[in-house]
Parts: sequence; C-alpha cells; structure tokens
Amino acid sequence: MTNYNEDSIRSLDWKEHIRLRPGMYIGKLGDGSAYDDGIYVLLKEVVDNSIDEFVMGAGKTIDINVTESKVAVRDYGRGIPIGSVVDVVSKINTGGKYDSKAFQKSVGLNGVGTKAVNALSNAFTVQSYRAGKTRIAEFSKGELLNDHEKETSQRNGTAVVFHPDESIFKNYKYRMEFVENMIWNYVFLNSGLTINFNGTKFHSEHGLKDLLERTVEPEGMRYPIVHLKGEDIEVALTHGQAYGEEYYSFVNGQHTTQGGTHQAAFREAIVKTVREFYKKDFDAADIRASIIAAIAIKVQEPVFESQTKTKLGSQSIGPEGPTVRTFINDFIKKYLDDYLHRNQQAADALLKRILQSERERKDIAGIKKLANERAKKASVHNRKLRDCKIHYDDKHERNQETTLFITEGDSASGSITKSRDVQTQAVFSLKGKPLNAYGLTKKVVYENEEFNLLQHALNIEDGLDGLRYNNIVIATDADVDGMHIRLLLMTFFLQFFPDLVKAGHVSILQTPLFRVRNKKETIYCYSDEERVAAIAKLGNKPEITRFKGLGEISPEEFGLFIGADMRLDPVMLMKENKVGELLSYYMGKNTPDRQKHIVNNLHVELDVEEELIGA
Repeated sequence: MTNYNEDSIRSLDWKEHIRLRPGMYIGKLGDGSAYDDGIYVLLKEVVDNSIDEFVMGAGKTIDINVTESKVAVRDYGRGIPIGSVVDVVSKINTGGKYDSKAFQKSVGLNGVGTKAVNALSNAFTVQSYRAGKTRIAEFSKGELLNDHEKETSQRNGTAVVFHPDESIFKNYKYRMEFVENMIWNYVFLNSGLTINFNGTKFHSEHGLKDLLERTVEPEGMRYPIVHLKGEDIEVALTHGQAYGEEYYSFVNGQHTTQGGTHQAAFREAIVKTVREFYKKDFDAADIRASIIAAIAIKVQEPVFESQTKTKLGSQSIGPEGPTVRTFINDFIKKYLDDYLHRNQQAADALLKRILQSERERKDIAGIKKLANERAKKASVHNRKLRDCKIHYDDKHERNQETTLFITEGDSASGSITKSRDVQTQAVFSLKGKPLNAYGLTKKVVYENEEFNLLQHALNIEDGLDGLRYNNIVIATDADVDGMHIRLLLMTFFLQFFPDLVKAGHVSILQTPLFRVRNKKETIYCYSDEERVAAIAKLGNKPEITRFKGLGEISPEEFGLFIGADMRLDPVMLMKENKVGELLSYYMGKNTPDRQKHIVNNLHVELDVEEELIGA
C-alpha cells in the first residue's frame, strides 16, 4: 500500500484543474465530428458572452470567423472594463453576471466559460475596446504571455481569438455545418441580431417560425406553422409526414439538446390541450406522432444538469415564479387553444393527422405485441448484441461516450468485440444486408426480426428519451457491399427514426485502408494520399498492407481505431437536402435520372454515400 499523508494532498490552480479534468467543464473532447464535441463548446462559451451584450441592448452585430483550427469572435457591445480584462478570462468565479439585476436570464452565470476556453487553448487572445482605449492580453494554455494597453479609434466591444490545444483535442477540425447550425439558432432566438460568419450574413425576423421553416420541407407540413409568443416564452409547431417526434428546445438562448423539465412540460401540455379542444381522450403517442416543434423559455438563474448545459433541471422559472410545468401548461392551454378555435383548417388537419396515427397504431398492434415478446426473449440471450455496462440514459460521468457499433458479419464484430471498451462500447452484428426500408410502413420494423432487435437494442420505440447509446456508429467494410449496407441502414434510420439522425447520433466509422511499416515505425493510412505520404516518410521500400475488410484487422490493431483517436463521419441533414426526395432518388425504384447519374459517376465509388453523409 502507498503512504497516504499530508504529502499526498495536492492543490491545483484553476488552469491545471481545467486541463486535467476538461470533461467537467466542456463535456466530451472529440475531434469535431459530433455537434457536441468540446471544440464547439469552446466556441459557444465565447459567443454566449457576445449574445449577452446584445440582450442587454449593447451591439446588434457579431463577427465570427472560423477555420478548421482557429476561431475569432468580435462583438460591438460595451467591451470588458479595461482594468478587468485579464481577471475576467483567468480567475475562476470572476465575471459580470453575478448581479441578477444585470443578467437575470443569462446562461453563463458561473464565471467559468472563457476561463475554460483560455486553459484549453494553446493560443488565446482577448482584446477589449472601450472609451478610446484598448487592452490586449495574450495567453497560452492559461498562462499570461503578454498584456498591454494603448489608445484606439475602434468601436467599443470585445474580440477573442483562440486555437484549441492539439494535445487535448487530437486531430480536430471545425465542421462548418455544425457551426452554421449553431449560428442559425443564435439568430432565431435573438430577433434583430446580425451575425457575420465567414463573410455570410445570418439574420432572422420571425424567430422560431423561421427555425421550423428552415428545418421542415413546406410540402411536408400538415398545416401552417403555429407561432405563439408570450413574455419569456416562444413556441412554434406543426405536424409533418415523417415518423417520430422532433423538438428544438432552448433556455435563455442555450440549445438544450437533451431536453429537460421545459421540454417534458411542453410535450405534456400539447397532449392535454389537444384532448380538451377535441373533447376526446386520444392516445398521447397519436397526438405527438410526426410533431415538429420548438420552444424557447427564459428562466431566472437556470439550473442545468451539467456544465455543458444541455439539459434543464430547473423546476421553477424564478425564485418567486411558478413552476416550469405550470408556466408552460398555462401558456399552451390558453394560446394553442385560442389558435385552434380561430383556425378551423389547421384544427381539421391536426385531427386528420391524429386519426391517421391512431389507425396505423391499431393496425400494427398485433404484430407489435408478438415482436416485442420475441425481442424480450431474445434480450435474455441476444446473440446480435454484445452490450456495454454504461448507457446513455444512465446518470454516469461517461454516458456521453456510450457507443453502439453496427457491424456486418461475425469476423468484423469479433474484432471490435475483442478490442472495445466494455464499459461504454457495445456491438450489434448484422447477419447480412438488411432490408431496403424505403417506402415501407413502420409495420416492417416489427415484422423484420433484425430491425426489431436493433430498435430494442437502441430503446427508441417510443422516442429518444430512453436512448441507450449516444453514438450509433455504422461499421462496415469499405467495399461495394459495405457501402450498400451503410445506405440501407441510413435509409432505415431516416425512414423511421429521422429524429435520431437530426439529433446527431448516427455516424460512419472510418478505418484505415492501408498499413505502411518498416522495422521502426507503423503508419495507418485512411486514403491514397496518406499512403503516398507514409511511403515517402518511411522510404526504402516499406511493407504495405491493404485492408480489404474489417475482419482482416486484428483485435489489437482495431483497438487503435475505436479509442480516443476514432475517426467518424457524421450523418447530417441540411436544409437543402429533402429527405423524401433523397431517399426516393437513391433507394426507390430505378428511375431514368438515377440511371443517368450512375452511368456518369461510375468512376466515383463513394458518391451516393457521401451525399447522404453530407446531407
């Protein structure tokens, strides 16, 4: 046993603690391939301060420039007080938001945000412009390198430039699709704000209504968007054609991607109001089926369930205010009920959608019961699933790491199973090519044993609330059959669980195509370009191995590719890609357009997959 005495006790300064335990401050690290990776949290922490200035009426424009590895943010607010520039970004619990009168409904109340950015950047510069003076402070990994003050003619405001530390965020790069979505959310939630991002102007006049219009295909709406605004609350909703429920929830401008008390109250209030309006006790699942909605509320001194603020835990909207549940229920009951009474066409369309969902649910009730019984028996000894010990819906510090690898065949799943982290990584093995689900109803999810077992492994039958894995990773060979299986799985998720994809949970695993080595060094290459560079580096005719399939990679090697340096390509949906048209074109019956596309693109192996991944 080691000695445990006074010499064992160690005190860390602020920057050491942040760098030693970054997950406490920014959640998971990641490399930028997921929307909630740490580099986006760093960006958000800086922009949030500029947003708070706009909310206080200081500065209507924010300039943001992002490259793959560098961020620059300039606002035109009041500027950090010149004498406090260094302290604000380098002293924990130092900030201007502790006075609730000045920032009653701000997100960043704990004085940690920019300090974490500073500590986790190998270069961090903050510059304040205020009353004809400017002060510039330069840091590296939290250490002050330079600090000087001079006269200026620039407009008041604050500028921050930082490079995330490569030793903490390995192989990282900012994906502009994720940054754009973040910026769109900022302007949707702050009408009148203009953000100039990499030379493009972002602006919104109609808030959450604009958000849904950007998200939903117009022809896919059952009725025009219902847009309701009140003091400290804004709501927009409609029903679409797709399966599942889709919510965008915000608290004080923070995108609560994991929901919380406000989203739960919103879902409950919609069901209650609709039942009372139609005077029928509809099943809650039928009312919410295919709903697409957004809610933003403002809460005094919000309580979140983690430092990254992705789930609201507050039970009330303020020290003396009503509960979140009561506040939202009362608002929805009054304003949604009024809207439905005044808009008979929308009320009729909503009723038609509910009755359609009810018919579909009853139609598959029998097969669903049998399928669930089979799945329950299979779960006792499910050969397809090698589960992990920690799950996404657990209250565990590593729940963000939880991953389900979906593999083809026994050899690939065997390699991953032997090399995985049994605490957070699970494996689901396909027996071959899954069914093409395009154009089929949800009945097939229960009739097809493989789909049903996958649905139960993920626990998404009744929505994402019980999702068991944060990352669903499609791990197939990089050959024609592997590409086809990827497309079939993406079709399954987009057809029946689009909210899973839209929430950023689905990715494609990238594994090396080549191993180049000599007696001293081994380099794994993910492309021909990397292979050529590796050969040039090692020289003298190194040994080159081409991996034809995942099963050819030994478990010892596979462990290198699914750990901290795992490379993932996220499956993303952007506004310009309409899911229905995309699936119809690539996964529907052969059409002249697709035949022409295939003939013209035979030389490009990954065209279809890349368009879906980049969609």
